[in-house]
Amino acid sequence: MEESEESEELSEVKEESEELSEVKEESEELSEVKEESEELSEVEEEHHVQPGEKPLSRSKTKNTFLKKRRAKKSFTCTQCGKSFTSKRSLERHMRIHTGEKPFMCDQCEMRFSDKKSLKIHMRVHTGEKPHECNQCGNSFSHPSSLKKHMRIHTGEKPFTCDQCGNSFNQSSSLKTHMRIHTGVKPFTCHQCGYSFSQSSHLNVHMMIHTGEKPFTCDQCGNSFNQSSSLKTHMRIHTGMRIHTGEKPFTCHQCGNSFNQSSSLKTHMRIHTGVKPFTCHQCGNSFSQSSHLNVHMRIHTGEKPFTCDQCGKTFLCASHLKRHLTIHMKEKPHSCSVCGKSFSLLGNLHRHEKIHTGVRDYMCFECEKTFPTPSHLKLHQRIHTGEKPYKCSHCDKRFSVSSSLKIHERIHTGKKPYKCPQCKKHFTCKSSLKIHMRVHTGKSEERQFNCDQCGKLFHWASVLKKHLKIHTKEKIHP
Repeated sequence: MEESEESEELSEVKEESEELSEVKEESEELSEVKEESEELSEVEEEHHVQPGEKPLSRSKTKNTFLKKRRAKKSFTCTQCGKSFTSKRSLERHMRIHTGEKPFMCDQCEMRFSDKKSLKIHMRVHTGEKPHECNQCGNSFSHPSSLKKHMRIHTGEKPFTCDQCGNSFNQSSSLKTHMRIHTGVKPFTCHQCGYSFSQSSHLNVHMMIHTGEKPFTCDQCGNSFNQSSSLKTHMRIHTGMRIHTGEKPFTCHQCGNSFNQSSSLKTHMRIHTGVKPFTCHQCGNSFSQSSHLNVHMRIHTGEKPFTCDQCGKTFLCASHLKRHLTIHMKEKPHSCSVCGKSFSLLGNLHRHEKIHTGVRDYMCFECEKTFPTPSHLKLHQRIHTGEKPYKCSHCDKRFSVSSSLKIHERIHTGKKPYKCPQCKKHFTCKSSLKIHMRVHTGKSEERQFNCDQCGKLFHWASVLKKHLKIHTKEKIHP
C-alpha cells in the first residue's frame, strides 16, 4: 500500500517537473522573442541614416541580423530545416512531421501534439471562455477567436478576392467565395449526384432525401428543414411584416418594397438584367433557379401537376390553377362593356384591353405592340427564330407549346375533338369548328369577304394570303 502511494507521489512529482520544464521553455522562448526584438531595434539604430549616407533597407538590416541570430541555434530539423535553441523545442516541433499526438482528452479521446493545445481544447468541455470582447461582452475560449470576432466591430475585412474585389473578415469565407469564380463544387450528394460549393448547403439538401425537418414551430407544430424557413414562418404568428404590411427592404431603382432581403435581391435582377441560371439544353437563362427548374420540364416532357377533373397535366402549379377555372361554373367577374364573365379577375383585365385598345408591350424590332408580356414574348420568337419546343418523334421544333401538342397528334393518331352530329374526329378545335358549319348551315354566313375584289373564302387564313395579291406582297418570301 505504502509502495503504491510512493509510486503515485513520484508520478505526480515527475508530471509537475515536466510541466515546470515546459513553462520554463515557454518562458525562455518568450525571452528569446523579446531579446530578438530588442537586438533588431539596436541593429536598426546602428544603421540609422546619417546625412550624406546611403540608406540601408529595413529588410536588408533584418536579414543580416537574422543570419547572425540563427547561427546561435544549434538544433535543426532534418525535415524542413527550421532551427531551435533547445532540444526539447525541436522534439516538440518534430511531432508536426511524425504526426505524433501524445496528449489525449479524457472526455472525448481527441488527441493533440502538445499540452497547450489540449489545455485550450478542454475549454470546450468545461465551458471556460476567458477571452472577453470589450465591445459587446461576448466571450471566447481562444484569443484567435476573439481576434476574428473583433473584425465585426472594426469592420476590418483583410481578405480580398482578386477576381471581383469583394472583401471578407475570414480567410475561410474568401476560400468559400472563390468557388463562385472557379465553379468548384466539392460536396456531392450520393443520392442524386447534385453538387454544392458549401458543406452546409449539402447538409440542407440531404434533408430532402431523409425527410428530416428539425426546426419545429412551437405555435402550430409545422416543421421545416431550415431555421430561416421557420423564422419566416413565425411572422404568421407574430404578425411581423405579414399582418402589419411592413416591408423594410426597398428597391432604390423603382421604389418597390419587400419583407425579405432575399426577395429584394431577386427583384434587383429585373433592373440589372442578371440571369445567372442557364439551361444547358437550349442556352436560355433565367433570373431564378425555380424558373429554370420549370423550364427544364419542356425538355424532359415532365408535367407533374394533374387536373383531378379531366386528367390533363401541366408543367407548373399556376397553369393547373388557371386550367381549373374551366371546370368552375361560377364566373363572378363580368366585363362592363360586353357583359362577358370570367372566373379569374386577371382574365377579365386581359379581356378589357380588347375594348380599351391598351397595348403596353412593344417589340423593339418591328415596333408592333401587344396587350400582355406573354404575347410579346411569343412574337419575339419570329425575330429570334427561337423554337424551344421539340417533337420527341421527328425532331421538328415549334415556337409555341400548343403547336407542338397539335403536331404530336400526327404521330399518336390522337383526335380528341369529336363532332356531336356525325361522330367525326379532329386533331384540333379549330378544325372541328369549321366542320360544324356543314351541319349548322352557316357555311355561307361565316364566309370571309375580300373588300378589294369581293371574292369569298371559307377561312380567314386563306383570305389573309389572298389579300397579299392586292398589296403586291410575296406570299412566299
